[in-house]
Amino acid sequence: MATIKEVAALAGVTPTTVTNVLRGRGRVSEATRERVLAVVAEQGYRPNLNARALVERKAPTLALMLGCITNPFYPEFTLQAHLAARQHGRFLLVCNTDHENDGGMQFLDEVAGSLSDGVLVANKGDMDISQLREIEHRGVPVVISVWEFPDQHPGIPCVAFDSKRAGEIATEHLISLGHKKIGAIIASPKEGIHGGRYDGFVETLNKAKLTYSDQHIEFCIDSFDGGYEAAYQLLSTKPDITALFVSNDLPALGVLDAAADLNIRIPQDLSVVSITNIQLASQSRPTLTTVAIPTAEMAAKGIELLLELSENKYEEAPMICVESLELIQRQSTAIYSGVI
Repeated sequence: MATIKEVAALAGVTPTTVTNVLRGRGRVSEATRERVLAVVAEQGYRPNLNARALVERKAPTLALMLGCITNPFYPEFTLQAHLAARQHGRFLLVCNTDHENDGGMQFLDEVAGSLSDGVLVANKGDMDISQLREIEHRGVPVVISVWEFPDQHPGIPCVAFDSKRAGEIATEHLISLGHKKIGAIIASPKEGIHGGRYDGFVETLNKAKLTYSDQHIEFCIDSFDGGYEAAYQLLSTKPDITALFVSNDLPALGVLDAAADLNIRIPQDLSVVSITNIQLASQSRPTLTTVAIPTAEMAAKGIELLLELSENKYEEAPMICVESLELIQRQSTAIYSGVI
């Protein structure tokens, strides 16, 4: 493959002109631009991104860390982050840690500050905050997006949404339909990543003076199977439940399958509401009522904040709170009929 010097010689220009043509900058005549691009295509020239990063101390890529790419939320978030990065002329390097801390740190050790000009962490996953601070101390910007606790600053720049309010909106919807025996499936430990959603559920029931029992709540892993197993156990032993709050869409889809296997009709016998609004929520049968969180906005703001931090330093880590939450009512919820 040709070098930039060879391309320049064949095109009769300087290496700087070749660089300006490829990056669309500087004053280059149309004739010169076409001549350079023709040589580039003929010779199959590709810029050395590593060399460029070393010379400019600025990588053309940003790193994106995900906890579990098989969860449909993360590919959707990745697409939005990719689109935002491309608007700024950057590409994404994606690392799926699969909830393994060591894998995440190995990735960060390799790319942070060399191949990548910054690190966007989606939902933090299982990454320890102290590990992210280690990367920051190297002078590499780190931003957490989809941070769920706007009242608890992680000490790292972040883009947050009010997960507690999302839990409130979902539960208020069930109460407005006349449901009083409401159970819950929470796809994390009580103090885990969905803790805010759980708090919103509990506080809304208390505010409405509706009694509930821990026996009406199941905690599970954030997966289709986790939701299925939790729902099968709960609905088999608590047939008086007429509505379920599920903390995330993926386990909620498992709930729909469990109900079908138990011959429980949705929404005639059981209403189900969830949070997130992944694409599959509109494609299930029945379609899933859910509280939509601003995935695209949080991805875009995460990229923008990451790029801003690469140019400017802040004494305190900024937090951007995204407030747009919307109940999307579909087929999985209905007015309580008074018949179980």
